[in-house]
Amino acid sequence: MTGTRLALEGLRWLVGTWLLWSIPRCRPSGGSVPGEVAVIVPARDEEHTLPALLASLARQEPRPAEMVVVDDGSADGTAEVARRAGATVVAPGPLPAGWTGKSWACWAGVQATASPTLVFLDADTELAPGGLARVVAEHARRAGLVSVQPFHVTERPYERLSALFNVVSMMGVGAFAPAAARRRRPPTGAFGPCLVAAREDYLAAGGHAAVRGEVVEDVALARRFTEAGRPVACLGGRGTIAFRMYPGGVRQLVEGWTKNFATGARATRPLTLVSISVWLSGCISAAWYLGAGTIGRGPAAALYAAYAAQLAWMLARVGRFGAATALAFPVPLAFFLMVFARSLVLTHVRGEVRWRGRAVPAGRRAGR
Repeated sequence: MTGTRLALEGLRWLVGTWLLWSIPRCRPSGGSVPGEVAVIVPARDEEHTLPALLASLARQEPRPAEMVVVDDGSADGTAEVARRAGATVVAPGPLPAGWTGKSWACWAGVQATASPTLVFLDADTELAPGGLARVVAEHARRAGLVSVQPFHVTERPYERLSALFNVVSMMGVGAFAPAAARRRRPPTGAFGPCLVAAREDYLAAGGHAAVRGEVVEDVALARRFTEAGRPVACLGGRGTIAFRMYPGGVRQLVEGWTKNFATGARATRPLTLVSISVWLSGCISAAWYLGAGTIGRGPAAALYAAYAAQLAWMLARVGRFGAATALAFPVPLAFFLMVFARSLVLTHVRGEVRWRGRAVPAGRRAGR
């Protein structure tokens, strides 16, 4: 390997390290939740995932003042599961034109509550003991919109195909570079599975009504908070909140990431997008060199090992993927590239993706 090529590959590797340099987590709450809290859970066909979240909420000390599950047209026993757990069930009615399902459900949940602090949780999340107190206390310290990306727990081998999506999603919001870089610009997105905001700030930013037609509503909501002069903070969920994404199989996993990714990429800052592309090209090169043998086996193996070690370091902070996933990173990398290409086609050519049995307009606001 020539010196120039070695320098180029080293630079690509360092770009990835820079983008995910530090992932702050929720700090201890000090033992109490400041003020009354309303937890709002949008749910559509979640009878199998909802019990874990509701059980974890029942273990929180103190418990939320209001616990609302918005049954978004479920065809299963979601509403009954929620009622048995002591949650208030809200049926928002038929989806209005121009709204996506999740934004409609979240907005309906807000209208059904009165507490000054709002916590939005996806139905597939699960709070650690004291987790609610930690996320609410973190919001009390930071104000504005606080979003926490849950720690991704995997159980079946196919779920580890989400590895690169998790890493790139966190890189894309521009919130985890070194502190000096983070202070210059606010994050460009947020993590929808766990959002915390004061009701006053949420309504001032327009809430989910202001992003009603956005496919990636969390990114759009973060933008609305920034435009309203409210801060946005993104944190990692390890030790506070976890989820198991897309347990329904490979098809669900593909549909979920297809829905999110191409649209989310449009919200990423150009420089961040270029930086992510540079790092991904380094991952591709490392896999290619090892297979092709064009730079010698020793240098190729060293480069591959560097990227495998880097990914092991990254993945350990965002989820439970195992060392084998990092070691065999070309497999989730190939899957990432395939699904991202599919997302681009469906978003920008067909203008529509599917999720939860609904056609979701993409590449533009719903209803346009």
